[in-house]
Amino acid sequence: MFDYTAPADLLAGRVILITGAGDGIGRACALSCAAHGATVVLVGRTQSKLEEVYDAIEAAGHPQPALCPLNLETATEKDYEDLADQLFDTFGKLDGLVHNAAELGPRTLLDNVKADAWMRVMQVNVNAPFLLTKAMMPLLRASADASVVLLSSSVGRKGRAYWGPYAVSKFAVEGMMQVLADEQDGTSHIRVNSLNPGATRTRMRAKAYPNEPVETNPAPDAIMPAFLYLLGPDSQDCNGQAIDAQ
Repeated sequence: MFDYTAPADLLAGRVILITGAGDGIGRACALSCAAHGATVVLVGRTQSKLEEVYDAIEAAGHPQPALCPLNLETATEKDYEDLADQLFDTFGKLDGLVHNAAELGPRTLLDNVKADAWMRVMQVNVNAPFLLTKAMMPLLRASADASVVLLSSSVGRKGRAYWGPYAVSKFAVEGMMQVLADEQDGTSHIRVNSLNPGATRTRMRAKAYPNEPVETNPAPDAIMPAFLYLLGPDSQDCNGQAIDAQ
């Protein structure tokens, strides 16, 4: 597991946006960031799940989060721009952006993948992170120390049979990370890295491996040290890296 011990106030004063914040890794990341002092912007498609995370953060006495329902499959460029405007009016900056939301898609031979399924995976896993990052760049530049984290996968670093559009989309995520990181190197205070969570106890993992015992993999909470490291000031010199959480 990624070896990092985060100070209790690691993210104090920081504003961090997390997609897919209503469930799984995104939920754990939101709760962990809030527990370390961050004001968390909860983005996801299911409002009821976001509200549960919101209530848990408030009940724990952490900084009041912002709740922003958004369906990444159908969101338009204007939707992302409107979100950026709202955040600018409220916070004036963005210190962290975690691209966690993802669509698994069909696990089958590439020539069996339907065109609409391919497009849906690319929309959520590639187009949405691009459009959201693009819209958030002025807010990220307004931070003295901003971090963009794109969640990747082992199949986005070495392709494997039957992982179809998901694997291809994660290769695109790695490429996006490398291009953006190189563009920001020496030109801004923004760092960009990818993070492979590894096998984790989530609904997506259960869907991908239906016969795998649930207890085989660590819970999302266990991989949070890697997220906290990348979102906090200790990773200021880490840019353009493909990191493993475990």
